[in-house]
Amino acid sequence: MSAPALTLEDVPVAPMVVAERLPDVPPPVAEPVRSLPRQAWDFVASVTEWVFGLAALILGLAILSAVPLGQFLTLGYLLESSGRIARTGRIRDGFIGVRRVARFGGIALGCGLCWLPVWALSSAASSARIIDTSGRIAAQWEFALTLVGVAFALHVSTALLRGGRFRYFLSPLNAVWLVRRMLKGNFYRDARDGVWDAVVGLRLPYYFWLGVRGFVGGFLWLAFPLLLLGQGHKVVGVGLLGAALLMLVVLYVPFLQTRFSRDNRFRAFRELGSVRADFRKAPIAFAFAFVLHLTFAIPLYLMKIEAIPKDLIFLESLVFLAFMYPARLLLGWAVGRAAKRDAPRHFVFRWAARLVMLAAAAFYVLIVFGSQHLAWRGIPSLYEQHAFLLPVPFALWD
Repeated sequence: MSAPALTLEDVPVAPMVVAERLPDVPPPVAEPVRSLPRQAWDFVASVTEWVFGLAALILGLAILSAVPLGQFLTLGYLLESSGRIARTGRIRDGFIGVRRVARFGGIALGCGLCWLPVWALSSAASSARIIDTSGRIAAQWEFALTLVGVAFALHVSTALLRGGRFRYFLSPLNAVWLVRRMLKGNFYRDARDGVWDAVVGLRLPYYFWLGVRGFVGGFLWLAFPLLLLGQGHKVVGVGLLGAALLMLVVLYVPFLQTRFSRDNRFRAFRELGSVRADFRKAPIAFAFAFVLHLTFAIPLYLMKIEAIPKDLIFLESLVFLAFMYPARLLLGWAVGRAAKRDAPRHFVFRWAARLVMLAAAAFYVLIVFGSQHLAWRGIPSLYEQHAFLLPVPFALWD
């Protein structure tokens, strides 16, 4: 028999595969090659901005230190700086928000420069009013002052709305930008969101709460030894006991505060064993940071000998910040260095570092004991431990 003929229905048909359409990917755009002069200019501009931001940061922290509640913001920032270095081990991470602060510093500088014409006209109008109270010249000066004042307010407001860069305060085209931006739409919404983002980015509640807890944790360790030390002029034995306890507490408190800010846990103030374990892994770094921390704090006791006018407290706070900010950075560096190591160092390094730290702590306690007889506030000045508590030369209630 012959085989039956095959039909088209008997031939198997392979299923059709529909190729999935890939999304259109734009070709990569090559970045323009910057010339060498342009690279040099960008580098100089970046370094200048960073240095200006650091100066503005220290100046701003000094201003906050002259305000009672602002003192906790300053302490919180210093603790956060040391905590970040302890987490990463990099010193540069301790300069938090330097470029952001540079923007605010540029705003202050730009406003000050724009205010100069207003100030000059105000002085001239005041002089003209003194010479001739109801004269025509005085009225003309006051009219010019009003016009310049309105122009100043509009110019500065527009520069802030554009982003607050320093060059915007020097630009004569702010009015043109304002008109174009208002015609574009959503002007109020964008301005509101920009201001809100700038304020939230400062993280003021976080720094304040961190400073309050860091202050409380350090004060709880220092209060009892300082209380006993303050009675040393009455009962020598009590004073010696307070000095011994203070010397031991001083060895731990700065590193406890650094660990607290690193982990953001108040319970870290109880972890004495962890501090000792960290010390064994980086004894030289601990001793170096500890000695410099106390060394930077000791000369500042000279500024407590006599009370200064309230108007000069800002300058005194500026000196304190210049000393205590680097000290906090070094503490974070020491704790971060210990976190990178697993095994303790040789016992020779550990005992050498212990002896150095004990000697530094003993000398610091001697200075603290003598400060109650030299400071203008007397015994209450013992509790103004700027090396560990508020980074200012005066108490919160002053």
